[in-house]
Amino acid sequence: MKQLHFQEKYPITVAEIAKTETTCQSAQDVAQHYRDRIAQTERVSYIGQFDHLAHTRAIGGEVAPDIQAALNVLFCFGHALPNPQVMAVRPRSIGIADLGDRFVISFMDAPMKPANDAMQAWTLALRNKEA
Repeated sequence: MKQLHFQEKYPITVAEIAKTETTCQSAQDVAQHYRDRIAQTERVSYIGQFDHLAHTRAIGGEVAPDIQAALNVLFCFGHALPNPQVMAVRPRSIGIADLGDRFVISFMDAPMKPANDAMQAWTLALRNKEA
């Protein structure tokens, strides 16, 4: 799992999970993994799923040739609403890209440590297959 700044601006976490490391074999399987974790976590609400690949193709956008599927799972940790500005970083989204032999999981870091810890734990739990 790597933490970096996308476009030198956005703090994100990225993990590459080989399909040999996980029981998930499709982007839909990975999305279900996250839906299950969201449902099991108190005070987190599942919002929906966005098919980023279908959207990009529908508008004639460019797609990297190795991307076979691209989904976003949308949810919210929103434990408090202390000011209107916090809405700029909510809801949360986890991106799932299927590159054939592996998944690339990415999400923008949250300003709340428990949210980051949960998203990292959910992602690390994808490595669930014995070698």
